[in-house]
Amino acid sequence: MPKAPAIDQQRLLDLQSLDTRLAQLAHRRATLPEQAELDAVLAERRTVGDRLVAARTLVGDAERDVARAEAAVQQVRDRADRNTKRLESGQGSAKDLQGLQHELESLARRQSVLEDEELEVMERLEQVQAAAAELAGQDAELEARAVEVTSRRDAALEEISGEERAVVARREAVAMTVEDALVALYEKVRAPRGGVGAALLRARRCEGCRLELNASDLAATRAAASDEVVFCEECGRILVRTDESGL
Repeated sequence: MPKAPAIDQQRLLDLQSLDTRLAQLAHRRATLPEQAELDAVLAERRTVGDRLVAARTLVGDAERDVARAEAAVQQVRDRADRNTKRLESGQGSAKDLQGLQHELESLARRQSVLEDEELEVMERLEQVQAAAAELAGQDAELEARAVEVTSRRDAALEEISGEERAVVARREAVAMTVEDALVALYEKVRAPRGGVGAALLRARRCEGCRLELNASDLAATRAAASDEVVFCEECGRILVRTDESGL
């Protein structure tokens, strides 16, 4: 059976307490609510961003449609202006002038149709511009929220890191007061047991597995010398004996 001074064995409880705190801090780091909130905000922003890209594509398409419609209307207007000037000059035969008059009437009808089409595409452009502007506003709000949440997340991480550094320093100080062989044994025991390698024996109960020692194990533990390292027969952890052990 391994041996170590009783005081060193009792210091394992301090070491265990610090290791437990480090595990709690690591769990807190991995499950930060601020990180979950940030992930949700970024996911929402990606969705809005995709919709914004699609909306801006529609805006570009509508702008091109408006430009084509305006060009078509302007082309008809220019031709009508030229015909009007020729008609007003009175140059040409009566038949030519009559043809110009008929063409002006046809151009007027065509211009009316094109202007209606131009109005429709302009209205569509206004609609898609409004939708894109709304999405851009949502994206800006989400960006600002992401910045704010990131700041809170980083502050929480820095707080955790600060405590981790302090706990690690205390752990190193405690470990220096314990025999190296006992520390190595503790590390070997705790690795496969959820990070708990040493447990207090309190009122005949192992604080590691929360089970009470049976009569034979209790007798063997009671008979062990104070410098003998004893183990819980149920969970395999180092049992640290103190005045609270009930032996």
